[in-house]
Amino acid sequence: MGSFVLDLREIDRTHLATCGGKGAHLGELSRIDGVRVPPGFCVTTDAFERFMRNIPSIDEHLDRLAGLDPDDREAIRTGSAEIRRVLEDSAVPDDVAAAIRDALAEAAYAVRSSATAEDLPTASFAGQQDTYLNVVGPDAVLEHVRRCWASLFTERAVTYRLRNGFGHRGVSMAVVVQQMVFPHAAGVLFTADPVTSNRKVAAVEAGFGLGEAVVSGLVNTDVYKVVDDEIVEKTVSAKALAIQAVPDGGTREQAIDPAEREVPTLTDAQVVRLARLGRRIEAHFGRPQDIEWCLADDEFQVVQSRPITTLFPIPESGDQENHVYVSVGHQQMMTDAMKPLGLSVWQLTTPRPMAVAGGRLFVDVTPILAAPTSRAAFMDVAGKSDALMGDALRTVIDRDGFLPSVPGDGTAQPIPGAVPATIETDPDVVTELIANAEASVAALKNDIAVKTGAELVDFVLADFQELRRILFDPRSSQVIMAGMQATWWLNEKLHEWLGEKNAADTLTLSAPHNVTSEMGLALLDVADVIRPHPEVVAFLQNVEDEDFLDELDGLAGGKEARGALEDYLAKYGMRCVGEIDITRPRWSERPSALLPLILTNVRNFEQGAGERRFEQGRQEAADFEQQLLERLRALPDGDEKAGETKRMIDRVRTFIGYREYPKYSMISRYSVYKQALLDEAGRLVRDGVLRDVEDVFFLTLQELHDVVRSGQVDDELIHERREAFGTYETLTPPRVLTSDGEAVTGAYHRDDLPDGALAGLPVSGGTIEGRARVVLDMAEADVEPGDILVTAHTDPSWSPLFAAIAGLVTEVGGPMTHGAVVAREYGLPAVVAVENATRLIRDGQRIRINGTDGYVEILDAK
Repeated sequence: MGSFVLDLREIDRTHLATCGGKGAHLGELSRIDGVRVPPGFCVTTDAFERFMRNIPSIDEHLDRLAGLDPDDREAIRTGSAEIRRVLEDSAVPDDVAAAIRDALAEAAYAVRSSATAEDLPTASFAGQQDTYLNVVGPDAVLEHVRRCWASLFTERAVTYRLRNGFGHRGVSMAVVVQQMVFPHAAGVLFTADPVTSNRKVAAVEAGFGLGEAVVSGLVNTDVYKVVDDEIVEKTVSAKALAIQAVPDGGTREQAIDPAEREVPTLTDAQVVRLARLGRRIEAHFGRPQDIEWCLADDEFQVVQSRPITTLFPIPESGDQENHVYVSVGHQQMMTDAMKPLGLSVWQLTTPRPMAVAGGRLFVDVTPILAAPTSRAAFMDVAGKSDALMGDALRTVIDRDGFLPSVPGDGTAQPIPGAVPATIETDPDVVTELIANAEASVAALKNDIAVKTGAELVDFVLADFQELRRILFDPRSSQVIMAGMQATWWLNEKLHEWLGEKNAADTLTLSAPHNVTSEMGLALLDVADVIRPHPEVVAFLQNVEDEDFLDELDGLAGGKEARGALEDYLAKYGMRCVGEIDITRPRWSERPSALLPLILTNVRNFEQGAGERRFEQGRQEAADFEQQLLERLRALPDGDEKAGETKRMIDRVRTFIGYREYPKYSMISRYSVYKQALLDEAGRLVRDGVLRDVEDVFFLTLQELHDVVRSGQVDDELIHERREAFGTYETLTPPRVLTSDGEAVTGAYHRDDLPDGALAGLPVSGGTIEGRARVVLDMAEADVEPGDILVTAHTDPSWSPLFAAIAGLVTEVGGPMTHGAVVAREYGLPAVVAVENATRLIRDGQRIRINGTDGYVEILDAK
């Protein structure tokens, strides 16, 4: 048939470049025993390219498209329509037309586009190109092949390529031409549940007639869930419409007889048979599949199979047992994907083994949950730290037979927070711990300065022992737990005795030694230096690169501004958004990231705001303490209650601020490692070993060690990991994940919410109304006094923004995560763990948040 046309039986997955994703998959499907694929052929990319070369003006049109702004919808609409018209009006070259005509039989056909960037393992472009059903006659087939070629330039496809970095010349279009099947029923089969991601559940959607009605969402479908050849869930819908073929070509909608609308589309036996067929296809491709099928004469035929690209990967366990994993990112308030170097550094930091999946870290808690005693302690702590995670874990525990039965009490693994802290309330303990950590970082900076090559990486690997010694000092852990347990005690007892909710929120205002809240107040001090100098303010508003500090000296007040900024960076420059990932750019590397926050402070605050704010919080906490103690003394056994409460208040104010310091110390150490490793990467680039300095981010620290010693690197491995990371960035990690791949979601079981309110976790008391500012990137934050920040998660780097807002709503978090601790220190009402807050709340809406009872109300429908 020539290079312009290939029969599907000649095609396999290696023909992606010539037959596109759909064609390659159909060819591969046709080779699987027991899988029926309608006969047909593929018009190859050679034919498309021959067609394109035949159009004189095509280069001009492609150049014009490539120069468009991906956000200029009107220009894209005009440009894409123009190039489609050119393609649809152009003749198919004679040699291509002849090859297509020769491949046709006396039959009706389905003509479907098959782009070369479609249906890839890591990126599904489904729905961006066209399908034409029941095409009759050679001339009609040629016309629809041309339409498929033109569909490569729909407005949506052009926009997608512009936004995702795919060049218009880098994609090509093949076309699949298959004999039509006129089915009794058709639909979609997912070999993993698309809702829960459970790989053991196959989900079937079915409707009468052609499958286009199901795929396009035109009709209600019957839905079946199948596990191990058993239908575990079945929903039969009222099906009012079907799409049927028209004898002369094309399709039409047809009403279903009312008496048949609630008749099941498939028998139970057919559903089980279809699920088995899906498992065979899944096994062949080695990953879960989204399969389009049709049923004619009681035979299933497959017309499409593509990978399901939205499933979160499963951690590798090395066995066939059931496992339960919890997300580390949800505890660390950083759920973004991490690069391999960042993952390996975090794994070297923590003593607890962590599994990697989807660029995130997870802890296998199966042994803890399997043993009754450790389970109870763990669930108590988990429920306090993240109510949704606790509820999700409860869902798994309640499933009969999922967890192994483990004898004994399971206390071999200590549960942080489960055992009462016994350390004395002594402020000197905190200052000594901080001094020891600072001395250790100073020694690290001195010692690492003379290390290079393999000796440097050896040194960094060995230094994790010192990092862990400081980070997991038993006294440090005791201080943190003492502060948390004192908080819990105060909230519980003062609510019981006085009816006060979340009393510790006020009692911890402006607590000493909180390096994260101090960081935010220190940025107010930087704004104080800059504010009196209009020329500096104007200059900073237009900074476009990272060399701006050098340019300040020539401005009135510039030297003072530069000094204030450099002092701030000297103390806090190791921080950044997503800072637990060592590969993220630090503020010291990109100081421009701080400018939006500084300029917000310049605009919204008066001189001395930082000092006044801290003193105001300290005084408010002291006044509240006295008020509580007076009220307690008036109760039965009041002196005893007041004395015990006073001891707990002293304890919480002594220790709670330190909660933020260990992470600051750890990130300080990370920053020293990173700078030394980047310097080494620069040497590797100069020696021709690495192509780019940031290639090191896609190697683990141990792999980098091997590269430095051998002077050789696997460029293909780095490329593959870059590609994988791009995919991981698009995924949302679950709080709880099972070895079946199920993302288990928790829920709030509450009946105390106002109508329409969004439930969350109360972490900083008070009620506030204001304008919602939905911010996903701190560098783009533009807030005014009274605004309420709504975001996915906040790590310590966000805390300088807290000084400028009136309240906080996040999708992730718990009472002792960094955002919650700092919100309490600043006296900001805050509600965290509000599922999908950044999607349910629109930027600019007026909202009310109740940080005492834990919910958010949307006050307008903007």
